[in-house]
Amino acid sequence: MGLLSILIFLPLLATLVILSLPNSLQKTYKYIALAITLVQFALAGSLYLQFDQTAQGINTTSGYQFVEQIPWIRLALGNLGQLEIDYFLGVDGVSMPLLLLSAFVMLMAIGASWNITKSPKGYFALLMLLNMAVIGIFTALDFFLFYIFYEVMLLPLYFLIGIWGGANREYAAMKFFIYTLFGSVFMLLIIVGLYFSVINPDTGAHTFNMLHMMNPDNYVDGSFFAYLNNYNEVLGIPARMIGFIVLFIAFAIKVPVVPLHTWLPDAHVEAPTPVSIILAGILLKIGGYGIIRVCYSIFPDAAVDANWWLGLIGIISILYGALNALAQKDLKRLIAYSSVSHMGFVLLGLASMTAEGVSGAIFQMISHGFLSASLFFLVGVIYDRVHDRYIYNFRGLASLMPAYTGFVAVAFFASLGLPGFSAFIGEAFVIIGTFNAESVGTGIPRWMAIAGSLGILLSAVYFLWTLQRMFFGQTRLKGGEAWTAALHDVNIRERIVLFPTLALALALGIMPSLVFDTVNSSVLNLISLLSPYF
Repeated sequence: MGLLSILIFLPLLATLVILSLPNSLQKTYKYIALAITLVQFALAGSLYLQFDQTAQGINTTSGYQFVEQIPWIRLALGNLGQLEIDYFLGVDGVSMPLLLLSAFVMLMAIGASWNITKSPKGYFALLMLLNMAVIGIFTALDFFLFYIFYEVMLLPLYFLIGIWGGANREYAAMKFFIYTLFGSVFMLLIIVGLYFSVINPDTGAHTFNMLHMMNPDNYVDGSFFAYLNNYNEVLGIPARMIGFIVLFIAFAIKVPVVPLHTWLPDAHVEAPTPVSIILAGILLKIGGYGIIRVCYSIFPDAAVDANWWLGLIGIISILYGALNALAQKDLKRLIAYSSVSHMGFVLLGLASMTAEGVSGAIFQMISHGFLSASLFFLVGVIYDRVHDRYIYNFRGLASLMPAYTGFVAVAFFASLGLPGFSAFIGEAFVIIGTFNAESVGTGIPRWMAIAGSLGILLSAVYFLWTLQRMFFGQTRLKGGEAWTAALHDVNIRERIVLFPTLALALALGIMPSLVFDTVNSSVLNLISLLSPYF
């Protein structure tokens, strides 16, 4: 078994162990989950250190590392040839940082789950199953295998929100599930269409191999998704554009982009803190990753034709999310809308189709992953003490919880894009790439860079206004003396979770090369894949 398989199936082992233990040992469940996640994080860190930063990835097997490819399903289909599905794993410069981020955020989620008392066996078993699916998504290079992990991810999230969530948890879980399943069902149709359009040049059989789907030479003449002069149309729209749009919608729901974002605030508000951490830190990144790995790499011609609209959607998400965050009175909902705004920068950077913009988009995904996770953890700290998140019910918290206030201030300043922190690097490179896009002919006008900059300004407004309202001034709490007694400062466990996260934001802000050096070769290869269609 290869290293990536171990990384994927370690959490499944934890799930089986937890399910096999009697309820009398329920206090051990969290320790098992923590131990497995620590091993997983150490292994992911080891892979990151071993990673060859010169490998190009994207569309060639030789550009991927830690590759595992084993024939999995072979089925004769008569006149249709042979069904060919492989167990095919590998990582490149795009997926490697996200793999490490996922292991890190999952570790934070376990730390936030320490006081879970409701059905701990089911809770930690589902958390580990979700962990397995997420790692599988970032490593799968066979579209059929990718889809399996993608669908497996939905089930534990549905139950984690629906059972351990807040008062409206059933509504939020159902809304999340329906939105995501809607995208998944149509994604399956495109996967089948691609399968019948692409052949493996080595065997002549139709294949789900994503790398073969990225090579125009592997498309069958006259097939549904055939390239260029042989393309098909549906209602006057090229079939490849339809394929791109359908897959983009499926992943855009995850990002999420406006107007496909409405499941996110409800899911965040009702989800328990650890699940909010996973939603913001990992799930949203799957959307951005899918756009790069699938939409851009398999349909580069359609992506270039659609990129003006992608940039516009990114701008709308940035501004709409920021303005909604400004209007919120629930702290958790404010951070949820800030995620919509900050993930809009990812789409804007990808739409620029420049090396700076795409690198900035990937960096923004990494930065937002752990910063949003820390913000939701900080909301959970205060909610655990008084079961309230309403901004106007708190004032003057700095005098009661000075260390907590310090952590919140650093997280807010890091998230709003203050120079010296990671979010500044991601957003700055997206703006630079968008500004330069017009000069390289990708069709993105410079006013989009200016509009994106307004999102940075608005994020400063809502974060600083929230800091002023909740933490400074004369102490005033809705719950009076009972709240004063309950609002004790952060404990050792909470500091252990928070300190590495905020230290990482500072480290990447000072040394962005820790990420850029890893992603650069793959980004340049992606740009070379797109550039013939400019």
